Amino acid sequence: MSLALREAGEAAKEGEIPVGAILVKDKEVLARDHNRTIFLNDPSAHAEILVLRKAGEKLKNYRLPGTTLYVTLEPCLMCAGAMIQARIEHLVYGTPDPKAGAVTSVYCIFADKKLNHTVRVTRGVLEKDCRALLQGFFKYRR
Repeated sequence: MSLALREAGEAAKEGEIPVGAILVKDKEVLARDHNRTIFLNDPSAHAEILVLRKAGEKLKNYRLPGTTLYVTLEPCLMCAGAMIQARIEHLVYGTPDPKAGAVTSVYCIFADKKLNHTVRVTRGVLEKDCRALLQGFFKYRR
């Protein structure tokens, strides 16, 4: 999670909402990135989506089984859906998102038994640090 926090810090420096993500398989970091929606003029350029894209290119596969995604903020519905499509095995996130979180806060998408894949979830890893970075960013912007 500390690597994801570093990525989130880079996002903050660039004026992006400070969310960072890394994707790991067998203790190897496959991809790392941070939010770039403003820079890329792309509403889908969330850290998680960018990391999934990079890992897919690296592995030459749109499926990423056996991987763990570390992200500083609970994923939104778009990112959670992409994780299901990619067959991510495990999600580890820092702080919940009470406004748009689709894993445990607003929605619990991975608990839906109608879907053909479930993602194991660990939450609250370095939660205070992840929350402090986001709160500091928004306090500064207001």
